[in-house]
Amino acid sequence: MDIELRSGCPINLTMEVLGDRWTLIIIRDIMFGNRRHFRDLLTHSEEGIASNILAARLKRLLSLGFISKRDDPSHSQKAIYSLEEPAIQLVPVFAMIGAWGRRHLPVREELSIRAQLLEEGGPPLWDAFMEDLRQIHIVDPIGGANGTCTSAVLAKLTAAFLEVRAKSSAPAS
Repeated sequence: MDIELRSGCPINLTMEVLGDRWTLIIIRDIMFGNRRHFRDLLTHSEEGIASNILAARLKRLLSLGFISKRDDPSHSQKAIYSLEEPAIQLVPVFAMIGAWGRRHLPVREELSIRAQLLEEGGPPLWDAFMEDLRQIHIVDPIGGANGTCTSAVLAKLTAAFLEVRAKSSAPAS
């Protein structure tokens, strides 16, 4: 692992790995958006990451073992990025960060519904989601990327997001 060891403090070491502006956003987009290709991560992020920063962060996440990269059998010039176990185990962290953000920051409803559902579902939902992520990222990463292997939890979270987004963009009557 390529980490600067300033101390043996687990919080410091975690911040050395995850504490920059983009790392958790990239993991979030792979985890919750199932964005598995470079172009999807680049063009569909709410935050608008630059291509050179995305490339650098993906390279770092690969070297740290948070993600893996394999050739996409459907396109010779594409690669599929998949979460590895260290990233999958961040589900509870994302749930807690999302819950904190919902309570203390001016979030948009459609972008916070998944955090709400994760908070309400608690550890049983987090465990189910982590199991689903293992299936679509580790057991069958190609199927997870092309949609033949799916996650029931991710489908539930996405459906809630789409429902709230549809309501918020519907014209007032």
